[in-house]
Amino acid sequence: MHSPPTRNDEDRVRLSAVLEFVGRRWIGAILLGLGHGPTRFGEIQRQAPGLSARMLTVRLRELEAAGLVERAVEPTMPVTVRYRLTQQGEDLLRSLQGLADYGRRWGLPAG
Repeated sequence: MHSPPTRNDEDRVRLSAVLEFVGRRWIGAILLGLGHGPTRFGEIQRQAPGLSARMLTVRLRELEAAGLVERAVEPTMPVTVRYRLTQQGEDLLRSLQGLADYGRRWGLPAG
C-alpha cells in the first residue's frame, strides 16, 4: 500500500521541474537580461554573447508559453518588438537572483 504524497514530496517534484526548466541553456541569461524592463530582441542577444538568434527565438517562445515573458509589438515604423517579464517571470527572477547571491556568498565559480 502506498502512502499519499506529502507536501515534501510535492515540493521536491515542483523544485525538480523548476530547476529543469531554468537549467536549460540560455534561460537564466535571458531572464536576467529582461530584468531591467522591456527589451528588444537584439538587446537581449547582445547581453548574452554566443546566443544565436535562432536559439533566442526558441527560448523566448518557451518563456512565453510558460507565462514568464510577454511579447509586445509596438506600431512604429519599422515595427518594434519588445519582451518583458510577467509578474510570474519577475517572481522567478527574484528567486534566481537569490541563488546567484548564494553562489557569490559561498564562492561558487561564475563560469
